[in-house]
Amino acid sequence: MRGLVFANDQVYHVFNRGVEKRPTFTDKREYQRGILTAGYYRNKKPSLRLSKVLQLNAELETQFFNTLEKEKRRIVDILCYCLMPNHFHFLLKQREERGVPKFMSMFTNSYTKYFNTKQKRNGPLFQGNFKAVWIEDDDQLMHVSRYIHLNPVVSYIIKEQELDSFPWSSFCEYLGQSDRSLCNTDMILSQFKSAQEYRAFVHNQIDYAKTLYAIEHLTMDV
Repeated sequence: MRGLVFANDQVYHVFNRGVEKRPTFTDKREYQRGILTAGYYRNKKPSLRLSKVLQLNAELETQFFNTLEKEKRRIVDILCYCLMPNHFHFLLKQREERGVPKFMSMFTNSYTKYFNTKQKRNGPLFQGNFKAVWIEDDDQLMHVSRYIHLNPVVSYIIKEQELDSFPWSSFCEYLGQSDRSLCNTDMILSQFKSAQEYRAFVHNQIDYAKTLYAIEHLTMDV
């Protein structure tokens, strides 16, 4: 990421892993909180921290989230994501000056506080500064989205037949199989005739991706 400039309307693949490769998402509640945290802090300057919103009564909490969603004052668009047991990936389009670094700071700080409280631990959860790669063209955009969505399979967290329903990535959103609306899928799906064509694009490279993943992990951190 050295020398990388974060510019508005540009797309970046951002990722990080747990300190000392330690687990960062260990159960359903933590994955759910990670997704909720990402959705919350893509918004511009929420008036309350997420932890405070979740302390409101049910009616006020719902009103608060509905207002945020109606205003749609985003600092980033989340194009796709995947949460893994010891790391995460996001594909982000910056909408406001320094939106990507702001989002990453708020996401990791908020989630770390939640995780540390739940797990009764102290200190950093993620390893230093996040890593980022600028997406230069549509081909790279599509291939990186596929790489992110294939992560659970190529790392043998799940079986191939479970990929479409894996709950902690955006792939189910792309296939119209989720009530979640965290992602702006238009930028990627517009490159395909249908969601099923995108599904085939992802699935057709599983064997190659497994081989590439194994080679990469001989030399790379994540």
